[in-house]
Parts: sequence; structure tokens; C-alpha cells
Amino acid sequence: MDWQAIWLSVRLAISTMVILLIVGMPLAYWTSFSHRRWKFLVEAVVALPLVLPPTVLGFYVLIAIGPRSPVGAIYARLTGGMLPFSFQGLLLASVLYSLPFTVQPIAAAFAGVDRRLVEASWCLGVSRLATFRRVIVPLARPGIATGAILSFAHTMGEFGVVLMVGGNIAGVTRTVSISIYDQVQALDYAAATQTSLFLLAISFAVLALTYSLQRRVWAVWPMS
Repeated sequence: MDWQAIWLSVRLAISTMVILLIVGMPLAYWTSFSHRRWKFLVEAVVALPLVLPPTVLGFYVLIAIGPRSPVGAIYARLTGGMLPFSFQGLLLASVLYSLPFTVQPIAAAFAGVDRRLVEASWCLGVSRLATFRRVIVPLARPGIATGAILSFAHTMGEFGVVLMVGGNIAGVTRTVSISIYDQVQALDYAAATQTSLFLLAISFAVLALTYSLQRRVWAVWPMS
């Protein structure tokens, strides 16, 4: 089993999950409470990775962060390196690819919070930020946990976007999914089976935990 690739995937998945929680929670809050008419356009952009082929998304990300792009040029001046075929570029692509897996569950959880509780907090003079921290987040905690878990699992199994943006550099961009592909190409089916079983166990554990959280939600707020 390629433990180096597994550790790289775990590090990438944890980093992606943390960034998506920081970025995704405000975005989910806005999509849940905003009354802008053009809100559907933002929701469509967020959900785009769900229907866009990973290779297409990876191609556009690769173009956007290349050395000739503004983002790539600024990064090169600041760090002296390049985003393509680096862990940082891989992280950026993973954040974009897993964005809907974090935002949508959290937005659904925010939308499910009783608006009367939120409005009561506002009427008592509590600021919107304090209401968000003290009322909305605690009540939406299972949905937030679900978004975090799904983003972690989705990143662990990435292949197309990873290959397009990061390539296959051992210790730098070779994730566990690419390692499985290499093992199959080398006809090392025993190693591929072991690594695939590892990913299968993680996927099953993630789904079991997600459904467990959903059942707890309905136990607190039963359907009428």
C-alpha cells in the first residue's frame, strides 16, 4: 500500500475541508437568507462542479493558474514557484471541485433553522453576526458536520481534477486515487486491491456517519 500517497490525500482532504468550512459557511448563509433575484446564478455556479466533467474543470483551473495567467504570475512573483503541478495548486483545484459538497448541505441546514428564532434574536438587539454564532450555527451543526465530512471524502477520491492540475509527482501531487491507477497500469492488482479497500472503508464510514447525523436531525425535529 502506498502510504505516502495516502498521507498526501489525507493532508489534502483535511486542508480542503478546513478552507471550505471557512469559505462555505458565509456563502451558504448568504444563499439561505438572501432575497436577491440573481441569487440563482450564484447557486448555479456553486453547483457547477456537480455536473461539469472533472477533466474540463481541471483544464480551466490549469489555464487560470498557469504562469501566463494573472493569478499564476502573481504567485510566481511572491513565491518564486508555480501553482500547476504543486500541492498548493492541487489544493486550490480541490476547493473548487468540492465546493458544492460543503455549501449545499450547510445551506440546507441553515434554511431549516426556524426563522422565528432568528428574528427573535434580532428583535432582542443581538447583531446578525452574534445571531449567526449563537443561534444558527448550533442549530445547523449536523448539516455543517455533513458538509465537512462529504468534502473530506470527496477530496480523498478525486482523480480527474488531480491528474489535470497536479499530475503524478510522488510525494507532491500523487494522491491515493492516482496511486491506484498506477498500480493497475503496472498490473499490481494485489496492491491496487488493498488501496481500493482502504478507500472503500473510508467511503462507507463517511456515508454511515452522514446518515447517522441526518437521523439525529429528524429525531430532534420530527416530520409532521
